[in-house]
Amino acid sequence: MIEIKEVQVEALFEKVIQGLQNNENARLVSITKKIQTTDALEFYEQARFMGKNRTFWTNSNRSLFLVGIGEAYEIVANQSRFKETKQQWDHLLEQAVIHNPYQLPGTGVIALGGMSFDPKKNTTELWKHFKPSQFMIPEFQLANYQDESYFTMNVFVKKDDHPGQLAAATRQLEAKLLQPNHLEAEALTIDKRVEIDPEGWKESVRTATSEIRNKKAEKIVLAREVRLTFNKKAESGAIINKLLDTQANSYIFAFEKLEDCFIGATPERLVKVEQDQLLSTCLAGTAPRGETKAEDDRISNELLHDEKNRQEHDFVVQMIKRSIKDYCTDLVIPDVPVVYPLKNLQHLYTPVTAKLKAGYSIFDIIEQLHPTPALGGTPREESLAFIRENEALDRGWYGAPVGWLDSNQNGEFAVAIRSALIHGDSASLFAGCGVVKNSDPEEEYEETNIKLMPMLSVLGG
Repeated sequence: MIEIKEVQVEALFEKVIQGLQNNENARLVSITKKIQTTDALEFYEQARFMGKNRTFWTNSNRSLFLVGIGEAYEIVANQSRFKETKQQWDHLLEQAVIHNPYQLPGTGVIALGGMSFDPKKNTTELWKHFKPSQFMIPEFQLANYQDESYFTMNVFVKKDDHPGQLAAATRQLEAKLLQPNHLEAEALTIDKRVEIDPEGWKESVRTATSEIRNKKAEKIVLAREVRLTFNKKAESGAIINKLLDTQANSYIFAFEKLEDCFIGATPERLVKVEQDQLLSTCLAGTAPRGETKAEDDRISNELLHDEKNRQEHDFVVQMIKRSIKDYCTDLVIPDVPVVYPLKNLQHLYTPVTAKLKAGYSIFDIIEQLHPTPALGGTPREESLAFIRENEALDRGWYGAPVGWLDSNQNGEFAVAIRSALIHGDSASLFAGCGVVKNSDPEEEYEETNIKLMPMLSVLGG
């Protein structure tokens, strides 16, 4: 095992500084080392008072935890955001000096971030800190991969930097971040709950069903917002801790931007890539869990044979197949879904596997898949146009791709549902449902209430 020593860090900084060309202001230096097993949430909490943005991510089976502290660099794109983001990422890696003996997922240079649901929708004050495409390369990152911990520092080295001072400063911050930290439990309670125009939302469902009956669309997904006020400031670390305890089989994420934090527990993977191996999943069709095993089995069986839910699920399966077939080989899709259970809900689930063709990246797949019929509708452009016109909500990053990618050609993105935007002592929660020609507004409203439960349960509701 190769571990870089502190004197080597200083020597590497000095070498990079001396090698900067006249037209270069700075260059990214990334150094990864294996460390003693470190709790990801404790690492996240240790940076709570450092005044730096934090990011937390774990996958659904908890084989990978990623925590990012601070921002060594930020990639922001607006127009042609998939292309621009990929170009900026590739350029950054071309210029970077990377010391990473491990080449494991989440090590080396990583970018953590996400995108807005619809860049054509005007952004409101609610989402002012979250851009159409925004990825952070952390100053410090922790990757816990298969129960082993890896620490990475990413430093932009400038011509006028002193290598010894730079190494000492990073060493001091590293020591602070890796100190043990006890997470205090938080007694968060809801003082006020406001539903944003529920009757207007139900009317938009009626309008959507009329559009569908008139053959202007097959399915339209409509989302709504609930706003909460708490008894005190909501701390993201405590919320993450509760999500980890209660939301098994879900991705847990948190993206801090100044005083705001977008946080959630989503069961829905958009795409995962390891080298050239691709995995996408269809998770559409929803039912509650039963209070007894017999009731749970009955609800599960009804979900598996329910015409509306199976139709909604098949929309997504066929879309994924159409979207990725030109970018992949060895495409495998099961003929029928299975039921995927969560703590509060259960869904119809179909995995999709394939091999990514040479020359394509995870951004190409995201661009093709987003938004899925489970979050937008079908046909895509018609449903999105209806949502822009009729949905009284700025979705921001809700329902959009959030995730990470690394310099080892790995990455994974989930769909940011079951989520909330925290702002001090308040929060906005989001939930949506798929409207088809026979949808009943009251039933769809109740479905959104069910989907709000995972976040409400950890926010004092």
